[in-house]
Amino acid sequence: MTHRTVDRPDAPAESALPRRGLLRMAGAGLGLVLAGGLITACGPEDADTPGGAGPGSGAPEPGTDKGGDAFTRPPPGTAPRALWQEDAAAGAFGSLDALAVVGDVVLVSGDPLVGRDIATGKERWSRAEVAVPGARLIMGGDTLYLASGQYDGDVVGLDPATGKETWRSHLGSRYTQPRPVGADTERVYVVAGILEKDLSSHHNVIAAIDLRTGKAVWSERRDAGTEESGITSAVLGDRLVYTDHRENLTVRDTATGRQLWTKKTSRSNFARIAVHEGAVFVADGRSLRSFDVDGGTERWSLKADEFSSFNGPAVLDGVLYASDSGRSVWAVDPATGRRRWRTPAQTDVAAPVQFAKVGDTLYGATEFDERGGVHAYDARDGKLRWTYNDGTGDIEQWYVAAGGTRLAALHARRIQGLTAV
Repeated sequence: MTHRTVDRPDAPAESALPRRGLLRMAGAGLGLVLAGGLITACGPEDADTPGGAGPGSGAPEPGTDKGGDAFTRPPPGTAPRALWQEDAAAGAFGSLDALAVVGDVVLVSGDPLVGRDIATGKERWSRAEVAVPGARLIMGGDTLYLASGQYDGDVVGLDPATGKETWRSHLGSRYTQPRPVGADTERVYVVAGILEKDLSSHHNVIAAIDLRTGKAVWSERRDAGTEESGITSAVLGDRLVYTDHRENLTVRDTATGRQLWTKKTSRSNFARIAVHEGAVFVADGRSLRSFDVDGGTERWSLKADEFSSFNGPAVLDGVLYASDSGRSVWAVDPATGRRRWRTPAQTDVAAPVQFAKVGDTLYGATEFDERGGVHAYDARDGKLRWTYNDGTGDIEQWYVAAGGTRLAALHARRIQGLTAV
């Protein structure tokens, strides 16, 4: 263990848990980010049930192949139909990082872990017991990092194009179930429990594993009461930024693990945070706040309407996007906090809580709602263009990710491909 720097204590230590119990809880999704949500439709009016071919049903349009090569742009105000749909593994939901597009491969967290062609939905590879169901998909360089699905304390690296294992490391026998929370081209950052002699675990560490040697280069013990679960994190240059259920915002130096600063936020933040050009952006109740990532000073703050609170932000193509519980969407200059546009309170549609962008269209995935799904907005002024929904009525949240001219949309246990229009 190197020099000890700690997260701010916020609660008494949790009761001891036997190792077997910890492993069982990890298998059930302990430590995953739980946030945000999505949902149902303002798209085509005559949505059919799954498997139907009516508008908004999510079924491929008649006369097109599953790759969507014959797809044509729908009329203004009309949502596109799904180019393809496939089942997703159980446990594919529960984290805003459960869906990813790497190159032209769509990945959905689950067991088995499956890589699909984003254009056709065709399975390129599948690997059972390689990932903990629902685990965050952490990318560093061109490698996907995951906690081993064997619950053996290993961290593994996979080639997302082929699913082949390219890297493996073990943090050490003193620690239990390390889970990646970030990665770059030199290190993968993990949180792990500290094993006591009786195999219980009251404390945890945050550590960095060198990708060349597979050995920990630093390990910092966190204070009693801080949790392994509920961590939302991002890497920005030589800074590791994360929040947790104990309402802390913390920044560490990636080279040494030294804690640079930590601040209290007014509510538990387990939604997405965003980082961009030396700043971290956090939804903090009614405020959307920007902090200097090196010194922790507040750069700017925006207020939502009374009784409204912000959802987790995203920075896409140099613009900060966030929604609030009043169902407005905001586009903000991340450097100054100046508002570029804000939609009116959209009482007739659900507010998105996760975003993707292709060209001049902003896509937002919402929590379950009869007027939700995947919204498409004009990124220049926030005008709603269309809403896609699969018509199933499932109450799980939606996720959306972009790759080239395609979108991948995850809803409950169904992954589907859309043309980005």
